[in-house]
Amino acid sequence: MIRKWGLVSFLLFFLSQILLAQPKFSDHFINRALRIDYLLTGTENTAEVIFRQLKKEPHYGGSHVNLIDTCDMGTYRYRLFDEQSNRLLFSKGFCPLFQEWQTTDEAKVQKRGFYQVAIFPFPKKMCRLVIEERTWEGDFAEVFSTEIDPKNYFIVEEQVPAYEVAELSVQGLPQKKVDVVILPEGYTADEMDKFVADANRMVDALFEAEPFNRHKENFNWYAVKVPSGESGTDVPGEHVYKNTAFDSHFYTFDTPRYLTSQDMLSIHDAAAVVPYDHIYLLVNTSQYGGGGFYNFLSVTSVDDKLSETVFVHEFGHGFAGLADEYYTSDVAYSEYYNLKVEPWEANITTLVDFDSKWSGMIDEHTPRPTPRTSKHKDVVGLFEGGGYLEKGIYSPVMDCRMKSNGPNGFCPVCQQTIENVIRWHCE
Repeated sequence: MIRKWGLVSFLLFFLSQILLAQPKFSDHFINRALRIDYLLTGTENTAEVIFRQLKKEPHYGGSHVNLIDTCDMGTYRYRLFDEQSNRLLFSKGFCPLFQEWQTTDEAKVQKRGFYQVAIFPFPKKMCRLVIEERTWEGDFAEVFSTEIDPKNYFIVEEQVPAYEVAELSVQGLPQKKVDVVILPEGYTADEMDKFVADANRMVDALFEAEPFNRHKENFNWYAVKVPSGESGTDVPGEHVYKNTAFDSHFYTFDTPRYLTSQDMLSIHDAAAVVPYDHIYLLVNTSQYGGGGFYNFLSVTSVDDKLSETVFVHEFGHGFAGLADEYYTSDVAYSEYYNLKVEPWEANITTLVDFDSKWSGMIDEHTPRPTPRTSKHKDVVGLFEGGGYLEKGIYSPVMDCRMKSNGPNGFCPVCQQTIENVIRWHCE
């Protein structure tokens, strides 16, 4: 049944590409990247974009075939239109840290700004960039729009940093592979050998998990050696502060294990030395923690006994847009999902539009909802609990890498999603 569903899913995916009529890369773009830096600011229920700069960079790692994102994933997206014809040329969904901050108590009483970066192929003609947020009702609403003139002499074109690069595994042309750049956080100049060893260890762990174990040839991995002044990272709750390259820290939103960085300017400046689709930050600490944000950033500590497991879990977020399937946690959010709207994440459902999810993967003899009992521990079903809520949201299996550190890999629903995203990058 799973194999049959995989074929149906692939055919639907392939058909969507034909119907969308993807633009021809060479008609509209050159093989360089245009980067827009901006601040995403606001409060609990407001969002505003403040433009910072445009940069031309030497590498564009994305597909030259799939330019328009048909997956409809992410809490935000940016779209690029031809100014003259108004034709959509490029789009990409993503999940910023700002959107999570909006669910905190702090967002109810004050305004904050988060540094953001959008990357797309360098256009040949005048374009219009539109940034949109997904509303509580599930639709997209425009937050920002601006014209982009590729001949504008204020587009910064400067030499990228001269950081040494270790090619961990390069399997082919960037436009035909998933390109991941790994950056070191809290590694001094004398610890670069440790960084490369840690990066290789994490990548090896990823390729032991299904379905990544079947797709090693679809990935290019680069490790960029960026030294920090001190080893480690900030732990504000313990009054520990370190001088590091990317200013990472635990206690994000006052959650001790939540490890993130908001210095997206420095992160993208360092990543620009190689072609990349995704960025992974490895933090040189033995403390447990991490964080992952779809098409934005993944972060993991390296020397905890569960670091490899966390690395895989956070890549599920950052690469494939998978939701957390746990429903009891100290990082739970009280109003993260609207139960009257079908979540965009593939591995959770509110039953509003369950037919668009994994309904076809459930055996006819499996009860819906599916009891969390030993009888159903190895089946795909409809298990209540997920997305930080015990009631009203359902997940596909009793346990998955997106729920806990126990399973060796991802459930069949998550695997299907991951393979669709890999295919998207590699066509």
